[in-house]
Amino acid sequence: MADTQQVDPKAERKASRLAQRIGSFAKAHGGAGGQVAYLGERGARIVLVGEDGAWGDIVAPTYAIAEQAVAKSGITVHESFDGEFAAKVRTGPYEWSRMAGIQVGGPSNT
Repeated sequence: MADTQQVDPKAERKASRLAQRIGSFAKAHGGAGGQVAYLGERGARIVLVGEDGAWGDIVAPTYAIAEQAVAKSGITVHESFDGEFAAKVRTGPYEWSRMAGIQVGGPSNT
């Protein structure tokens, strides 16, 4: 019996491009782990954390494409962004001023 599941070539290409970006991040940071978070109609956010503590994110158009991308990239995928995984993140002055600058007396964003 033939496989009746249709493969969307556009989605496959997008997943492959995202996987390449994820792989480049992992290579630049000594490896990486990731977590996929559903964003509703906007798609899904792939949060990446390198072994050196660097972090970043990529937004995929759908949750399914995000899952395909992390699977193709070969990184470790975490169910949630907490615990040991979250503790790897290293932030610097830029992140602190952007995340909480206004609330805790840091430089204004204007």
